[in-house]
Amino acid sequence: MKTFVLNGWAANEHAWDLCAFERDRVFSYVEQLDGAPEDAIAGERGPVMLVGWSMGGSGALRLACRFPGKTAALVLLAATPCMMADPESDWKGMTPRRLEALRYGLKLTRGAGFFGTPEGLPDIYDAADDANLERGLKYLLETDLRAKLERTFPAGCQAPDVAILQSERDGIVHPSNAAFLAHVFPCAKTEMVPGGEHAIPVSAHDLVDRAVRETAALACSRVTSRQ
Repeated sequence: MKTFVLNGWAANEHAWDLCAFERDRVFSYVEQLDGAPEDAIAGERGPVMLVGWSMGGSGALRLACRFPGKTAALVLLAATPCMMADPESDWKGMTPRRLEALRYGLKLTRGAGFFGTPEGLPDIYDAADDANLERGLKYLLETDLRAKLERTFPAGCQAPDVAILQSERDGIVHPSNAAFLAHVFPCAKTEMVPGGEHAIPVSAHDLVDRAVRETAALACSRVTSRQ
């Protein structure tokens, strides 16, 4: 079973330097916008595990809806089906003004220490490409997968093995996202990470490694039992 990793918006490959789990490919946020993960999964004969962080978590959820038969496992890190707040449904998310502040902050810092990345740890953000950064923000502004997830996995039916990691005070992805994802995937293992660090692959890489290892083992066991 191959492991595909989907990176967050504005992040570079160094976001995963501290993680030890084996991965077959890391898709940048630009590759996600260009449809590269869809092409890769469509070309696979066997099942895959998707590890998605932030915008990449949204991408992993989108891929699970498109390829439910091929998605054997999901590891969702600060993942959201809908980034933006929705007053009509009381969905807690970001406001357009807050999203614009993120864009401005990234442009101002050019990625250095962005989102509070601790000093001495990998520099994981890259603000070199304004056009693609804007494409990523447009994706975050417009994407809402809530209804699609509930249609694809009603009451957890035919759901993959899922692990959810969410920081308790994340200022980018509201912690209530974890509750929604646990509702969609009722058998998921959910772990709330202390603190407010959004960059879970850096701040909690040991928990990420464990989640990937345990979720992969469950998925492989289930795939084997069906053969």
